[in-house]
Amino acid sequence: MAGLEISPTKVGFVIVKAREYDAKVGAWDDGDTTDRDAESILEDFKDDSTVVELRGFIRELNIDEQVSLVALAWIGRGSFAADELEDAIETARSEHNKRTAEYLLGMPLLSDYLEEGLSALGYSVEDAEDDALGD
Repeated sequence: MAGLEISPTKVGFVIVKAREYDAKVGAWDDGDTTDRDAESILEDFKDDSTVVELRGFIRELNIDEQVSLVALAWIGRGSFAADELEDAIETARSEHNKRTAEYLLGMPLLSDYLEEGLSALGYSVEDAEDDALGD
């Protein structure tokens, strides 16, 4: 049986960054403004450093890691059961393309899905997040 081909620590990093991204609200003005004061820190700008960092991290993962991350999100949202991990990975592999980061970042509850997926597969979400943060 195939297992996850991504470390829980890497998943933990994606969870932490996705949670930061999810916490942001839509920017009231996404124009070319340079006036981004402390009150706008939770606004979601196109060039937001969190989303840029997260997108870059996902793009740098190898194909097996990207496929496992997608499969994990699908398990977390209920598209596949935990005992269908192999099927989820096969499906993710057959649908893989160069837009994995955009696909995952388009999931409004990505951090929740990944947490649920890790938990369903018996991993400690807390340990994965702590390892990702270096705690």
